[in-house]
Amino acid sequence: MADQQTEIEAAVFRRLLAHLDERKDVQNIDLMNLAGFCRNCLSKWYVAAAEQQGESVEYESARERVYGMPYAEWKALYQREATAEQLAKFEGN
Repeated sequence: MADQQTEIEAAVFRRLLAHLDERKDVQNIDLMNLAGFCRNCLSKWYVAAAEQQGESVEYESARERVYGMPYAEWKALYQREATAEQLAKFEGN
C-alpha cells in the first residue's frame, strides 16, 4: 500500500505542476496571498524532501522542475510587477 500511496502522491504532484504550468497568469504573489505558498515554496519543499531521502538537489534545479523552465526565463516571460494592492496584502499576512 505504501508504494501505491507514493505513486498516487507523485501523480498528484505532477498534476499540480501541470496545473500551475497551465496557469502562468497566476502570479506567485497571488498564490502567497491566497494560499500561503507559491512555486518557490514548492521548489524549497522539493529540495528539503530530497535531503530527507539522502539526495542533494540544487534549489535552481528544483525551481526548473517546478517552473518547467529555468526560473530566469519564466520570470522574464511571465512574471509581472506586483501591484500596490498585492504588496499591501502580502505585507499584511
